[in-house]
Amino acid sequence: MRPSNIILTLFLGCLAACTSNREVPQPVPAPTLKKGESYFNKNNDSAFYYFNQVATEATDSLDIAMAYTYMGIIQAYEGDHYGGQESLLKSLNYLDEYKKEDQGCLSSDYHELGNVCLNLKNYDAAIDYYQKALKYIKDPDFEAVALNSIALTYQKKGDYDQAINLYKSLLAKSKGKQKEYARVLSNYARTKWLKDSAYPAGTELQQALQIRKDSNDIRGLNASYAHLSDFYTVSSPDSALYYAGKRYEMAREMKSPDDEVEALSKLITLSPTNLLKSYFARYQYLTDSIQTAKNAAKNQFALIRYEAAKNKADNLQLQKDNAQKKTQLVVQRFILALTILFFIIAGIVLVLRYRRRRQQIELASRQAIQEHQLKTSQKVHDVVANGLYRIMADLEYKPAVDKEQLIDKIEVLYERSRDISYEHSTTSVTPFHAKIDELLQSFGSEHIKVLIVGNGPLLWSRTNEQVQHEIEHILQELMVNMKKHSQANAVMIKFDYHQGRVQVLYTDDGIGISPQVKYGNGLQNTENRIKRIGGQYTFEHPAKGLKIHISFPIAQSS
Repeated sequence: MRPSNIILTLFLGCLAACTSNREVPQPVPAPTLKKGESYFNKNNDSAFYYFNQVATEATDSLDIAMAYTYMGIIQAYEGDHYGGQESLLKSLNYLDEYKKEDQGCLSSDYHELGNVCLNLKNYDAAIDYYQKALKYIKDPDFEAVALNSIALTYQKKGDYDQAINLYKSLLAKSKGKQKEYARVLSNYARTKWLKDSAYPAGTELQQALQIRKDSNDIRGLNASYAHLSDFYTVSSPDSALYYAGKRYEMAREMKSPDDEVEALSKLITLSPTNLLKSYFARYQYLTDSIQTAKNAAKNQFALIRYEAAKNKADNLQLQKDNAQKKTQLVVQRFILALTILFFIIAGIVLVLRYRRRRQQIELASRQAIQEHQLKTSQKVHDVVANGLYRIMADLEYKPAVDKEQLIDKIEVLYERSRDISYEHSTTSVTPFHAKIDELLQSFGSEHIKVLIVGNGPLLWSRTNEQVQHEIEHILQELMVNMKKHSQANAVMIKFDYHQGRVQVLYTDDGIGISPQVKYGNGLQNTENRIKRIGGQYTFEHPAKGLKIHISFPIAQSS
């Protein structure tokens, strides 16, 4: 559910206000805003092209501002949040808050900037932008949309009391408006439940669902099914699975890949084992397709802006050449002098930076050597013990083992263990998420299925190398213990990011671990590693299998 969808009604209304409030109508030379608007929300590539032409060629400041606003909304909707933010901020540069005809556009810009910050999880900035938008909104319906956005941001931020107070106010104002009332009621009940898991939100959530069914509110039904699935996850998993399935059907009906991915993620968590394969395959296909589409959109927008800027620059250069033929030689000499000066300064800067960098590297090397000596004992366990076990697992579970490959593995292990105290840390060229996939999948076999969910490059981009090193060995130790002791047939490792923390959920269907068991060196090392990165962990002991929750803060690792 993307907040940028909510802005469309508000945005179009405000832009209509911008146009109608102009004191003196001015004819706009081609290209016009109307040309871009005719493609808006239908063929956004073409719309972006014409709006970019207006932004770079028009002379009316309000037309330019509106073009940048449209461009920002298109970019944000296609997943280019930073590009959208840049366009919206450019729009603000052409608007005057004291001009009545500009105020509708100002409210649109600030509201969409709030949506961008909400998507980027910059909640304080999002609230600030929404409140700025409220200053320029006159229509009560648009005001309700902005207030709902503020309440949703407080909910995402975890400030439930602020969100609840806003939703109470909106509930009182929205009576008689069925769709608005259902949206506020569902969000209000969800927020009350998030604050207090014992709160009986089911009745209100069902009431909102029924209103949306009666009014055929497709997007509202999608939200209600999501809220109900989350609410019943713990208390009634069958109901949670049912509503997750309904949301999946609704997302496919809406042709919304983002909502479909969220529904699939829930289905993967709740569904029986025999359905996981098809859901997971669809999940992988969609996530790859969405990322590809977003990258293509970013490249397309950048190409359009580059071509427009290049054409404009070429025209300006041609005019300049025609007007300054008599001074061309002087200009060339001046440019040459500036170029030489630039390279001299750049050379000096590079030399100084090189020297400083070399000193930093030497200092870091000395520190790394000292730290390396302290970690030798732990590396013996990580390299030798776990390495031997992985070789043993190959011998036990693979039907045929290549003798030469086995000798190579033993030789590598021998070399690493013989010189372990002199081992230097190296940076792998393999992306960390791929490294984790390879590590976890290596423990799979004909009898053990390993499922990995949520392990993507964006998740690990926020963590540093030290944290990644610790996480790799934590996961390796869990998988080794699983293979040694659990007798499991299926293992799932799920990764997620929530409220500034990376969440890791390990689940297997084995014999579990008794709460009275004393941990050996491996699990003791794992516990120390988790504490070292400021993390927390809990063990669950269901009737069958084992669940381990691990979380650690991004702030600690960045």
